[in-house]
Parts: sequence; C-alpha cells; structure tokens
Amino acid sequence: MSDSESSRPTHDFVSRHLGVVGRDQTAMLEAVGADNLDDLIARAAPSTILVPVETPSIPPAADEQSVTAELRRMASRNHLTKALIGRGYHGTITPAVIRRNILENPTWYTSYTPYQAEISQGRLEALIVFQQMIADLTALPVANSSLLDEATAAAEAMLLARRASRNKTNRFLVHSEIFDQVREVMAGRAASLGIDIVAVDLRDRSQWQPAVEAGCFGVLAAYPDATGELWDPSEVFAAVKQAKGIAVAECDLLSLAVVSAPGDLGADVAIGSSQRFGVPMGFGGPSAGFMAVRRGLERQIPGRLVGTSVDADGNPAYRLALQTREQHIRRDRATSNICTAQVLLAVMAGMYAVWHGPAGLRRIATEVHGRTVRLADALRAGGLDITTTAFFDTIRVVVAGRAGELWSRCREAGFTLDLVDDDTLGISLDETVTDDDIVTLASLLSGTGLPSGSDCAPATGNDSTTSSGDNASSGWPQ
Repeated sequence: MSDSESSRPTHDFVSRHLGVVGRDQTAMLEAVGADNLDDLIARAAPSTILVPVETPSIPPAADEQSVTAELRRMASRNHLTKALIGRGYHGTITPAVIRRNILENPTWYTSYTPYQAEISQGRLEALIVFQQMIADLTALPVANSSLLDEATAAAEAMLLARRASRNKTNRFLVHSEIFDQVREVMAGRAASLGIDIVAVDLRDRSQWQPAVEAGCFGVLAAYPDATGELWDPSEVFAAVKQAKGIAVAECDLLSLAVVSAPGDLGADVAIGSSQRFGVPMGFGGPSAGFMAVRRGLERQIPGRLVGTSVDADGNPAYRLALQTREQHIRRDRATSNICTAQVLLAVMAGMYAVWHGPAGLRRIATEVHGRTVRLADALRAGGLDITTTAFFDTIRVVVAGRAGELWSRCREAGFTLDLVDDDTLGISLDETVTDDDIVTLASLLSGTGLPSGSDCAPATGNDSTTSSGDNASSGWPQ
C-alpha cells in the first residue's frame, strides 16, 4: 500500500467523498506552489468573485457508521401502519424478480438518459414496453416514456391543451374534486403563465355547461375523482371538443384494467400515475407519471418518446424519437424546459405489467374492487352512510362527528385512513389489503363484521363502467 493510500482513513465520510485529503492534499499544494487551499483558490479565481463567507458553527463530522446508527434509531420511532389514505398513492406488491433485478440493480438505478442508443437498447426496449402499456390501457395511440409524477403530468397536459387548442381564451376547466397536490402544481404553473383555472363540479351538468359556453381551451376531468366517485365524463369531453378545446382525463391506471378507457370516452389526453404498478410509496414519492395522446398531438407531448428504427445493418433498433426538450431543440420551441422523466420507476411499472400480463392486471383490479364493495356493504350493514355511489377502490364514510375518534382507533389497530373532516373518513383499498383486513376495518368502524352471506371470496367484477345492474351495491355506475 502506498503512502498516499495509507493516509486515507477508511471510516471517515469526508475521506470517501472528497478527492484530495491528508498527505495527498499536501503533495498537491507543493506541486503547484501554494501554501494552503485558500492560497490555491486566491491564485485560481479572480478577486472580483471572491466573497468572504462566515463558516457556520457546526459540530464535528460524524463517520458513516455513526450516522447510519443514528438514522436507524430515528426510524425505529416510526409507527408503521397500512396506509389507506389514497389521494394518488397506494400500497402495492413489488414482485421479487423486479425488486432484485431492477430496483436493487445499479445497472438500472444509476443509468442516465439513454442518449447513446447503440449501448442502450435494453433500457430503450424497457421504456417502449412502458409506453405500449400506457397506450393499451388508455386506448390512446401515443404515450411518452413517463413524467415526473401525476401532478406534473396534469400541469403539462394543461400547457399542451393551451398550445393545441383552437380556442384562444385563457380559461381552463378543472374538476372540483381532484387531488390537492395536482391542484397546487397546476395553480403554480397557471399563475406564472396567465392561465385562469376554473374549478367546476363536472358531474353536474348545470355547472359545467355554462362554464364551457363561457369559453375554455380545455378541461381536466378526474375519474375516479378524489372522493372515489367513478363517473362518465364523455358528455363533458364532447362539449369541450365542440368548443374547440382539448379534453384531458386524469385516471387511475389500475382501474383502467376493468373500466372504460379515456380514449373510448373521447379524451384527447390521458394522464396519471403508474406508482401502484409495483413502485413502493416511498413516503409519498417519487413515482412515474404518464401521458398519452390521440393522433395529431404527438409533437405537442412533453418529455421523451422511444421509437423503433433500423441500425446501419438494417436490423430493427430502438432510439429516442420526437425530441421536444430544450436539450435537443431551441428553447422557445420546447414543450417543456424541466427534467421530464422517471426512467427507473417507469421501467418497474412496465415490467410489473409484463409480469402479471393483461389477465393478471384485470384480476388484481377486480379483487381490489370486490373487497371495496364488501367493505362498503359491511359498513352500510353497521348503520354507516357511504356517500360514494359508484366507485373503484375508494369510498367516503359519514360518521357524524366521530371521524377523529374512529381514525385514531384504526390507527392504533394498524390502519391509516383519510381524515377528510370531522364527519367524514375516506378509505382507499389496494392489492395489499387482505380479507382479514376487511373484517377488521368493518369491526373497527361499525362494530360489526361482514354481512351474512359474505365470505370474502374473490370478486368477479365487471369489464367496463357499464354494469349489468344485477347488484345495486356493486359499486359500478348503473
């Protein structure tokens, strides 16, 4: 071992993350004729940009082992529960093969943008799988290879609508029941661009029709919405498109395995999150957003698109296509000037769909919905009022002044619900919820078990938003 190597402590954090320490630093200063680091900086940088800075008073640096132990002590104080809050984030089961080979594999999690197609064919193929999955589920032909998250996707969809719409008003209609994070990100982007966001209950014709007639360049309709209500936005979409606006659907990706796709309902654009496709919640992020568009909007879609081509030998090959970011084209012609992709998480979501296949996704969606129906039935049988009339996986429960008490009771039992207000709880189920969980929740909230005859067998579900109508408590629109 050389003297330089022996001068570097093995446990010290600084020595592992700063290139020149100890005798290495002394040798460097001697080689350039500088007395110390301050002298070196004074020689290298113009005096006009050197500003005296007072060093804050901070304790000595800890080594990596001490920091890790302290973080573990802090983490051990967390009270872990099963989060049933919903609001765009859901529990999910990451298949072990995806966890081992993608999420925990540095080949995947350290890679950057696949600019060099000749050495990135595997990653490009994985991203085109994600794009095809989104296109299939949304029934829209062109999807990008992910966006930062659902809220960013909504804001980008609003800007896409403004570019593509032939209605030149500054008004953009938004369903009144969307997730808080989506509303806030859209409001921030709109304020800086002079866009007037008009919140309307799009389920109520008497509200949305005058708003459309007053003029709008587009609309964003969430189905199911933030309350869990599953409704049909096709009439709203048709009216907005008749007014030369762009129709944007915000949708739950798993629900699209069993309900009508936004493309089939007349949407021009579909956005949402792919988080529940095998990506852990991670304390609220990150997760890959998605966007799909109809034909004619390909050059308006932000972010990256992967396409197929041929290589120099005439063999099929993948490459980045329709580059719309400022890194590739003039800034004033870019559709988005921010980092616009989540490659690792998009790959995980795409491979989750590959692992389960169409039938597997439909089975998961059907079971999630079936358990939600059985929970709703049990709560009704216990005397509680379910305000959500048609739903996929989320219900609102009215508990007249007892919401805080029941929320705390569920929390102590290992479940975190959505505390909407003093009178209302929200419950959003996912694939991690078991039949035993349903029984426990029903008992905690209503003091009763499941209704007689309910054995928590897997639900059969429906294949679209139009139910057969045989069961009024099926949760599907009738």
